[in-house]
Amino acid sequence: MSNQRASITRLLPHLYLIDDAGESTCYVICGTERAMVIDTVNGMEDLHAIVRTLTDLPLLVVNTHGHCDHIYGNAFFEEAYIHPADLPLAAEHFAMFQEEYDKRGLKACPFREVAVGHVFDLGGLELEVVCLRGHTAGSIGLLDRQDRLLFSGDGVIPHLWAQLDESLPIAQIRDTYAALNAAHGHEFDHILTGHAQGFLDKSLLDNQLRGCEELLSGQRENDQPYHYFDGDCWQHPVTRDPLEIIVYAEEKL
Repeated sequence: MSNQRASITRLLPHLYLIDDAGESTCYVICGTERAMVIDTVNGMEDLHAIVRTLTDLPLLVVNTHGHCDHIYGNAFFEEAYIHPADLPLAAEHFAMFQEEYDKRGLKACPFREVAVGHVFDLGGLELEVVCLRGHTAGSIGLLDRQDRLLFSGDGVIPHLWAQLDESLPIAQIRDTYAALNAAHGHEFDHILTGHAQGFLDKSLLDNQLRGCEELLSGQRENDQPYHYFDGDCWQHPVTRDPLEIIVYAEEKL
């Protein structure tokens, strides 16, 4: 199924990926009693209407973190869960979009705070909030033990952005990954990121953990300059095929 921007892929009988024009990805996962929308992409289309073509179950909305390309579609829902550490970041990004919201008669929905360890029961399917702090201070993932999946937002992703002002130091990201692996690494086989086209192998977490350790030990001889919308920094290659990198600023080391 396709809309003007949204491309929908059914990954499992009860799980859908919605790709927003190749810019970001959100998910709809259905239990027997409720459905969860994980992230809300860019807000350029009525995401609620799109979701309603997939399910008529009551909806829960969870934002994995506070960046614009994961929260702007919140305007089409009644409320959304987010980790409190990312509330200031989300407010900053909504302020940047206020003029566009005003033009379209939209406003951001209220947030509800969610803590690591909280379990959402969708009816026959549970998702637990896990800590993925690093890309942002309040980044979270959602662990689906039944399907052996981790929804990781941008917290564990092939092109990890750790150079942003709101990103934590590489040492803290390393600690996040190590703790996740120790506590939950045996409970999932695949990862669905905030910019994915499908399932990624759990080895992505192992690779990015190794990449953090390489950076912290000074193994930077193969690093290359990296340019993004806010300036220049560095990229550290973790694997070549498929390409997995950590984007970082020297002050994060």
